[in-house]
Amino acid sequence: MGVGRRGRDLTGRRVLVTGALGTFGGHLCTALTRAGAQVVGLDLRPADETDAPVLGCDLTDPQAVPSAVSAAVDRLGGLDLLVNNAGVGGPAPAELPPDEAVHQQLEVNLLAAWRTTAAALPALEGARGRVVFVASRMALLPLPLAAAYGVSKRALVAYADALRHEVGTHVGVSVVYPSMVASPIHDSTAAAGLSLNGVSRLEPVHGVVAAILRTATARRVPRDVATTARGRVELALARHVPTLADRLVQRTVARRLAVGDLDDAPLAAGMVRRRREVAG
Repeated sequence: MGVGRRGRDLTGRRVLVTGALGTFGGHLCTALTRAGAQVVGLDLRPADETDAPVLGCDLTDPQAVPSAVSAAVDRLGGLDLLVNNAGVGGPAPAELPPDEAVHQQLEVNLLAAWRTTAAALPALEGARGRVVFVASRMALLPLPLAAAYGVSKRALVAYADALRHEVGTHVGVSVVYPSMVASPIHDSTAAAGLSLNGVSRLEPVHGVVAAILRTATARRVPRDVATTARGRVELALARHVPTLADRLVQRTVARRLAVGDLDDAPLAAGMVRRRREVAG
């Protein structure tokens, strides 16, 4: 499954998945195991009753990550694939100063993936393996009131791009861009009255998992992978016609403001006030 080699068969491949007990992670570990891979997960708490053993590790702790990754690699007997899947979301208006929720999203979505990858690289290089980063459509098509998530995922893509230049001759580096999947990651946003319903179209978890597996086993290491046909269009717009992409987002948000969807959301008060000033 290494760089430049055919890798469609996952039988016996040694895989480490972060965020292994989450929505994507649990389904992904199951799919990888059923495809014949040897899988170990990392998550905040350990678990042995799942399809793959999960080692407990706080990925935001720089001291804990190297030993946890080493333990996983020892358990697997090497490493062919790392899937950086762990992530958190939440509301974060760009106009407000960064709070603890912002710091947490940057820590989990960016820095945890960075330190996990760094710890795993020697084993991945030895196996000519691959690393897959689970980003988000919002890395390239950001939405208002969710600045921390978009910033952290865009930074994750920038990290992946830099990593590819450094290690791409020996380790394949890919980024997968899901859209919105029904998941507890959106709970805090919904609780703040900032639901993405009507802004992002839901896609099935199995589609995201299938895209990750395709990415991991493609004959040639893909650079960027959208999980749906609509996602491919959105990413193309964001990259090649960013002004049009901005207008589409602005039009969608304007509709929500016009019908009062955000009137009772304190974090959207600035947007609501400015719209009323313009309309009045």
